Amino acid sequence: MSITKSTTIDQITVTENGIVLYREATRIMEDGNELSKAYHRSSLTPGQDLTGVPANVVAICNVAWTEAVIAAYQAAQVESVGA
Repeated sequence: MSITKSTTIDQITVTENGIVLYREATRIMEDGNELSKAYHRSSLTPGQDLTGVPANVVAICNVAWTEAVIAAYQAAQVESVGA
């Protein structure tokens, strides 16, 4: 009998304003049969520090977060605070 635990990123989504949402799935397996599964969701805003973020999520952020996307997101945040 072998019990293993694995964590994988099973969803990555980029919203229209550049926010990156990702979901980590943690699975407990026994001899190839799934005993349990839990999810943890996280979000990242354009230009946010990516220290400690999984490499495949960082790769998506680096593509999605152009200078224009970061500037538009920051401008929208300033506008919403002033409203």
